Amino acid sequence: MQEIITLIAQALGTGKKQTEQVLALLDSGATIPFIARYRKEATGGMDEVQIAEVAKQNEKYKEMAHRKEYILQTIEEQGKLTDELRQRIDTCWDATVLEDIYLPFKPKRKTRAEVARKRGLQPLAEAILHRPNGDPEQYAQRYLNAEVPGIEDALQGARDILAEMMNEDERVRNSLRISFERTAVISSRVVKSKMEEAIKYRDYFDHSEPLHRCTSHRLLALRRGESEGFLRIDISPRNEEETIDRLLRGYPVRGKCGEQIIMAMNDAYKRLLKPSIETEFATSSKRRADEEAIRVFASNLSQLLLAAPLGQKRIMGIDPGFRTGCKVVCLDAQGNLLHNTAIFPHPPQNQRMEALDTLESLIKKYKIEAVAIGNGTAGRETEDLVRMLRKEGLSIFLISEDGASVYSASKIAREEFPDHDVTVRGAVSIGRRLADPLAELVKIDAKSIGVGQYQHDVDQGELKHALDLTVERCVNTVGVNLNTASKHLLTYVSGLGPALAQNIVNYRAEHGAFASREELQKVPRLGAKAFEQCAGFLRITSGKNPLDNTAVHPERYELIKQMAKDAGCTIQELIDSEEKRKSIMLEKYCNEEVGMPTLTDIMQELSKPGRDPRGENEEFSFDATLRSIDDLEVGMQLPGIVCNITNFGCFVDLGIKTQGLVHISQLADHRVSDPMQVVHLQQEVTVRVIDIDYERKRIALSMKGIKK
Repeated sequence: MQEIITLIAQALGTGKKQTEQVLALLDSGATIPFIARYRKEATGGMDEVQIAEVAKQNEKYKEMAHRKEYILQTIEEQGKLTDELRQRIDTCWDATVLEDIYLPFKPKRKTRAEVARKRGLQPLAEAILHRPNGDPEQYAQRYLNAEVPGIEDALQGARDILAEMMNEDERVRNSLRISFERTAVISSRVVKSKMEEAIKYRDYFDHSEPLHRCTSHRLLALRRGESEGFLRIDISPRNEEETIDRLLRGYPVRGKCGEQIIMAMNDAYKRLLKPSIETEFATSSKRRADEEAIRVFASNLSQLLLAAPLGQKRIMGIDPGFRTGCKVVCLDAQGNLLHNTAIFPHPPQNQRMEALDTLESLIKKYKIEAVAIGNGTAGRETEDLVRMLRKEGLSIFLISEDGASVYSASKIAREEFPDHDVTVRGAVSIGRRLADPLAELVKIDAKSIGVGQYQHDVDQGELKHALDLTVERCVNTVGVNLNTASKHLLTYVSGLGPALAQNIVNYRAEHGAFASREELQKVPRLGAKAFEQCAGFLRITSGKNPLDNTAVHPERYELIKQMAKDAGCTIQELIDSEEKRKSIMLEKYCNEEVGMPTLTDIMQELSKPGRDPRGENEEFSFDATLRSIDDLEVGMQLPGIVCNITNFGCFVDLGIKTQGLVHISQLADHRVSDPMQVVHLQQEVTVRVIDIDYERKRIALSMKGIKK
């Protein structure tokens, strides 16, 4: 265990003591959000990402330890485990090196070399290798028999054995890896019989570039084209002849025996070595591309989940449409459905005046304060309709519909609205997204939310793990209202999960609102450990204890009581008075468990109890003259909203169906290496149209030279 701790600390650049304490906390059942927030003294202030990486590295090394045990056992059963070999395996923590060590001992299926050995040709292969000055044909003469009728048959068998030996030679494999690392080129060719079907991959019909320069999005596009059967992909060293010459160093290549060795190496390269190392590099490059795409997706998702909410307002949600009409719902300040109906203001019905009368009546009856309109088909036309009402104080928002249809058909939506169809559920989702994006979006599979790149092409297990961590981090960063949160939101709270979340909702339904965090301990199956992990992330507004509406953990309530007592005031007075908080000497309250990081966090929480860290949502208007890509002209400057960020730029919603791309080279007047350093999701930007591809529905935008 200590060896693994040292390896993790070295790999991540963390302190050995902090790494050990993080692993101990994780082993005790502590969650990543809890450790990051409430155990800063133990971790040295590591954030959620760093703690998650410690956990990931720990799993990787534990798996490698199990693999080493299996390898040692396998070799020992063969009777070939020497003390030197055991030491090499015991001290090896590089997966590639470990597999190279194991390769000669790895049980094999029937190979050409194995067949040749059974025919008695191993001595011939060794003679060619170790007595290179002789005549291989004379050597071969001795091994002819019924199974090996001719000299060429014998030499072929010997070459098969030599090829396998070369493939298992660590020096040869490492030399080839170096060639791949330095010069590997990834190439793609279209499958000619599918050229017409593969038109979307036409940029890759005859493509070649150094592997190390192939960006994440290009590599994932290439691999998608390959998986769909449209492209053939190859990864090879730039000069294969030079590469094979390097592999032959150390082997006797002069004379007639040398000819056999060269032939064996060429065979080994084409049949064994190159496919094996190409697979390694294909896997590692795909893994790096996956990691980059997942990082981008997780960052986008985080920004989307932490988007500013409108808050507890009475909202009208509209799921717009032409032929099928617009589904309209009215929600109260808690997001409960009060009323639903349909209007048909657009073609072919064109019941515009009737629709306006209905909307005006509903806004008045249900005291609507804001309108959320889906940004899909007929979205802009519906926005124009609502603005015709000219209602003072009524805010109007276009809201992303991405994932709304997925939610409306889900089990979660059916449970929430068993008596309503998918159109009503979709409109409710649009309205609730405006009130609180986080609370609503956690109900939807993150892959359907419409951010990120190539999310269906990356490792789905790694993606789910990363997105679950992201959602969990966002939920716990904001905190959850214990008395209003749905079970789906509660599920992501530190220390809970589906079962305990449901138990909390059931308890709330039976006993009414929670009066304090302490009451959580009465919830069935919510034990001391779960309470420790979740309590600090759950909020109770207007409760008995003002600290219950802060991120201060109940384990520190006594400490704050002592602070208030020392300051000669109540806890509420301490919260209300900046002067009293400033009078407290924090050093006085430091001890073995509580240090300055925790005390500083406590004082920050006391200064802003109940404040939402996400800020406030603001109304935004697109250019009123735009309805489709056909309305655009090169040179136009337009307002837009950043709706997706990739590692090659960002996509901007212009209020039309087609999103525009600001390539990374067009993001700023200076060089940009990471788009996320320049823009963020939901950011309001001004862009200039620089190119329009009407055929492929692509809009190129620029932010260069635009005054902010």
